[in-house]
Amino acid sequence: MQKEEVERLEQIATELRIQVVKMFEAAGSGHAGGSMSVAEIISVLYFNQMRINPDDPNDPDRDRFVLSKGHSCFTLYAALAKVGILAEDALYHPYEVDSPIQGHPELGICPGIDMGTGALGQGLSAGIGMALAARMQKRDFRVYVVIGDGEANEGMVWEATMLAPKYKLDNLVAILDYNKIALTGPIEETIPLEPVVDKWKAFNWHVLEADGHSVEELLVALEKAKEIKGKPTMIIAHTVKGKGMSLIEGMRNSHAMAKFSHDDATMTIKELMSE
Repeated sequence: MQKEEVERLEQIATELRIQVVKMFEAAGSGHAGGSMSVAEIISVLYFNQMRINPDDPNDPDRDRFVLSKGHSCFTLYAALAKVGILAEDALYHPYEVDSPIQGHPELGICPGIDMGTGALGQGLSAGIGMALAARMQKRDFRVYVVIGDGEANEGMVWEATMLAPKYKLDNLVAILDYNKIALTGPIEETIPLEPVVDKWKAFNWHVLEADGHSVEELLVALEKAKEIKGKPTMIIAHTVKGKGMSLIEGMRNSHAMAKFSHDDATMTIKELMSE
């Protein structure tokens, strides 16, 4: 793994965070915590791992991506703009009528979105359908699904978790953004996930762990996932809610910010640029 590539992806993650902060300022609010915690995950997927075609976002041979924790979509929008699928100017018109930038990804409204996700818990099931479609169509695309730890409290997630190994979907990779804080507070105080690794292993997934803010560890895990045959892979990505935003980093109220001012944006961008 080349040092230059790791540094490039780290820089992209920072750029995505800065872009997200600018979008929060334009919107005046947003789901900051989860948007900031997935920056390295999105950077590695969109700018190293995934096969995508900016000239044809609906290329049938493209890799699929499902952001099941749809409220973190500002980071995804920023990546779509940077890769050339979405016009950058659109990023500064969030929540407007007919804008592709909404509070959750909208299939058919925003280019580059493979699954509309708003009601949590549905993304992994959709990813399974896509992975099965690849097999039926004899295509070699891979499917990546990012789920949240709060979302993993939902029964539908575990129904999907049981189903994927039945079909031996080795073209499916799920990534748990394990920032350990949900809307209602710390995961340990709501419905604890631990022992999270043992649980997914018990469901016959190949399980890997990584520091979700380490580009190098994420790259290693995703490359290992490509070698796994006969079962899906779950990557437990240990992250920090609100990473890079000192206003909310690691705090229980970091899930969503009802107010986000120009001063908040200026301070956060200054902090991110100094890293």
